[in-house]
Amino acid sequence: MGMSKSRSCFGYPLSIFFIVVNEFCERFSYYGMRALLVLYFKNFLNWDDNLSTAIYHTFVALCYLTPLLGALIADSWLGKFKTIISLSIVYTIGQAVISVSSINDLTDHNHDGTPDSIPVHVALSMIGLVLIALGTGGIKPCVSAFGGDQFEEGQEKQRNRFFSIFYLAINAGSLLSTIITPILRVQQCGIHSQQACYPLAFGVPAALMAVSLIVFVLGSGMYKKFQPQGNIMGKVVQCIGFSIKNRFRHRSKAFPKREHWLDWAKEKYDERLISQIKMVTRVLFLYIPLPMFWALFDQQGSRWTLQATAMSGKIGAIEIQPDQMQTVNAILIVVMVPIVDAVVYPLIAKCGFNFTSLKKMTVGMFLASMAFVVAAIVQVEIDKTLPVFPGGNQVQIKVLNIGNNNMTIYFPQETVTLQQMSQTNEFMTFDADKLTSINISSPGSPVTPVTHHLEQGHRHTLLVWAPVNHRVIKDGLNEKPEKGENGIRFVSTFNEMLNVTMSGKVYNITSYNASNYQFFPSGVKHFTVDSAEIPPGCPREFQSSSLGFGSAYTYVIKRESNGCPEVQEFEDIAPNTVNMALQIPQYFLLTCGEVVFSVTGLEFSYSQAPSNMKSVLQAGWLLTVAVGNIIVLIVAGAGHFSKQWAEYILFAALLLVVCVIFAIMARFYTYVNPAEVEAQFDEDEKKKNADKSNLDPTSEPVTQTKM
Repeated sequence: MGMSKSRSCFGYPLSIFFIVVNEFCERFSYYGMRALLVLYFKNFLNWDDNLSTAIYHTFVALCYLTPLLGALIADSWLGKFKTIISLSIVYTIGQAVISVSSINDLTDHNHDGTPDSIPVHVALSMIGLVLIALGTGGIKPCVSAFGGDQFEEGQEKQRNRFFSIFYLAINAGSLLSTIITPILRVQQCGIHSQQACYPLAFGVPAALMAVSLIVFVLGSGMYKKFQPQGNIMGKVVQCIGFSIKNRFRHRSKAFPKREHWLDWAKEKYDERLISQIKMVTRVLFLYIPLPMFWALFDQQGSRWTLQATAMSGKIGAIEIQPDQMQTVNAILIVVMVPIVDAVVYPLIAKCGFNFTSLKKMTVGMFLASMAFVVAAIVQVEIDKTLPVFPGGNQVQIKVLNIGNNNMTIYFPQETVTLQQMSQTNEFMTFDADKLTSINISSPGSPVTPVTHHLEQGHRHTLLVWAPVNHRVIKDGLNEKPEKGENGIRFVSTFNEMLNVTMSGKVYNITSYNASNYQFFPSGVKHFTVDSAEIPPGCPREFQSSSLGFGSAYTYVIKRESNGCPEVQEFEDIAPNTVNMALQIPQYFLLTCGEVVFSVTGLEFSYSQAPSNMKSVLQAGWLLTVAVGNIIVLIVAGAGHFSKQWAEYILFAALLLVVCVIFAIMARFYTYVNPAEVEAQFDEDEKKKNADKSNLDPTSEPVTQTKM
């Protein structure tokens, strides 16, 4: 293997700096694109929540299944270096296809900002996603293993440190991109129309992927490149299959027992391969419990973000949107990895405790489990503040008096008297079958019965404005507004049609009626009121109070005696009160768990693999992530919990059980040094060859070449 002496810097091979920069750009590109996907599906392709989420998780799972393919290509055909380059090209093309698929002007012939032929966009974006999954997954196991390859024997300490730096690059890339890409998305662009700028937001990750490829090629002269060693995956599978068949074949006969089930392959395969496969299968066996960790870890993007939507994002002077909480994980990682590496581990070693890789991973699982216990406690706190919504056979009703008289409303077992322009404090809850009659009376007029069709399981508002005039309105809000937004509706007491424009959204309200809710992010909103009935010179501009997170309001627009509009605010659902800062402890625990679990797992997988199977084990490690994502889809789909905290506790308990099982498995694992085992085989072969040449003077001396 003709290779130049590797140059070094701070005791590290110089080549790994190119590999780390390559990884940083690649992760920036991947996470930047991933942060946009769900919104792109929903807003651009007009898919609903469920389809968007399902396609998103399927894409993520696919990205972690393709590493098997990458490892196969690298180990048996192209070698790691060429695999990384060719799949990076595929990847860059995929990113480019996605950004092209989001250009409206391709099929926007009416120039109204909406694509005319959605199928073209869907087809292009699916092709793009498949290429990206192929690229990102295929290079994943190769890049980290290729980095590990750059170290000499006896550089274990630097190599472990490299895996930490590598992990840091991953998270620095994801942190920056999750902050930057959403900013690019909200830029306005488009030749003919003002629209959200997906081509730019997808284009930047595509450009960075190209940069990542160029940086990697630049380091080409410095890398240690090993030749691929034939179809390893195939050999492994065949050898395992043969040994199982052989064992069953000789099960009953009086064959001597063999130490290890793989020893039954000795008839056909050489000792070296068998001992290498033993190392791999022992590690793969340890991997069986690991997906449970990822099942919890990957809920930051789904369940924990949903939890944040029921919280208040006002932290001191700043306001945080629910989906920005995920960056806490990336920020903490960037802070924690160096601290754990430089402070925590050395301290533990000083205390004389042998903190082995598998012990670290066990601690990591325990910490992640505790993070979910904390998440459950926070959820219980949130649940205490949530309004009570009607059950399946109940109806809820509140009365809003928008007239000029006092009104009395008679319900079964309850009587309500309201001043003018006021509402009942709470929604009143009734069993649907018991709500037999509702009557209204006001001073000096007869009692009027309310004819109503109240829908079970829903909230309703009873608008009353004159002794005989009323209207029942179904609210359409049976939960807190999602994404931490605020629902706003308007009620008009004008006789003519009234138009209200609020932050670009338009309401048209008929006389003495209520509009539907529309949803707005937090902050103060301005709105204008317009109607033929409003005399000239009246104020038409108004503003809301400062909206918090997850509230709902009704604004009644009434006529003053001079005919001008005046606005009165009524609260339907109180804003969230539990602060998002309360999520920080669970993120902290999960991040600590990730640092000791994930960095260690990468490094452990590398250190325990024979030289020709490093990519295979890295792919196995990434496969545990894919299985974890699939577990989330199954558990979330199968167990419909009435209480979210119960689901968190279930996950915490499952991981705790798995953690105990893993700890027991780890006790029985003996660490190996693959290089020593290989060296031993080389020695034995040299001896055999020497003996042979002593016996047979004509034979050529056999030289061992080690790739």
